[in-house]
Amino acid sequence: MKRLLHLSLIAILMMAFTGCKENYSVGEKVGNLIEFTKKGVIWDSWEGRMNLTQTGMNTSGAPFQFSFDNDRNDQDSLVQLLYQAQIEGWKVKLKYHEVWGWKNVFNNRGETDYFVDDVEVLDKDFANPLRHMGANQGHVVDTVWVVVDKAEMLKHMSK
Repeated sequence: MKRLLHLSLIAILMMAFTGCKENYSVGEKVGNLIEFTKKGVIWDSWEGRMNLTQTGMNTSGAPFQFSFDNDRNDQDSLVQLLYQAQIEGWKVKLKYHEVWGWKNVFNNRGETDYFVDDVEVLDKDFANPLRHMGANQGHVVDTVWVVVDKAEMLKHMSK
């Protein structure tokens, strides 16, 4: 009985460690950054959140959360590009991979399991399309709210 228990434990541990995958999923997300910061208690890492877009409009739902992999040291240019994209309000496409299993169990590589592999700027005027159109173009000064009172409208229509 003890031998069966030991063999079962060894089999479970082997499956747990060999079942880890570096590229559990690979994909792309398009949107604009709402947060991009370097943070951490023990291991500092670059973390971000992005509102996803679909056909030029923001989609509803939770933002996509991602990390830059602390195990890589060749991503400084991508970090700088995303930092500028956040400041300027650019629309970007993130190419990422997701890890699974014990590959990031202590969050030593980043706070999420989604790691950025590449960044592509899609639209530099996404947040402010009137920025580069010239001084003679209009701009937003204030917001006007219009409230329609049905009773008041019906009263004026009956006159």
